[in-house]
Amino acid sequence: MSEDLFLKIIAGEIPSTKVYEDEYVYAFRDINPVAPTHVLIVPRKHIRDVDDLTPEDAELMGRILLAAQKIAAQEGLTNGYRIVVNTGPNAQQSVFHIHFHLIGGRQMSWPPG
Repeated sequence: MSEDLFLKIIAGEIPSTKVYEDEYVYAFRDINPVAPTHVLIVPRKHIRDVDDLTPEDAELMGRILLAAQKIAAQEGLTNGYRIVVNTGPNAQQSVFHIHFHLIGGRQMSWPPG
């Protein structure tokens, strides 16, 4: 875990543009945004990916979605937004600490990817 990029960002060892934080979650702007609003929402607890979630993480996952709701309102995403979670290399997960992409500010297409 000492190489966990997101834990280093949360600790302030690596700079980020914070948009939200509470005792469970830290959220910051993605450095390679795919939309006008692209925020990464990261739990302070290290969890590798969706496959590593346990029943004990259910409340934390709910807190992340509530944080996403607050961030979307704060960012003025009144016409909708997308929340994306990549799990594993084939899904393009590049940092192995579960995180949620909050993407908005433009029309989305379907299907994604």
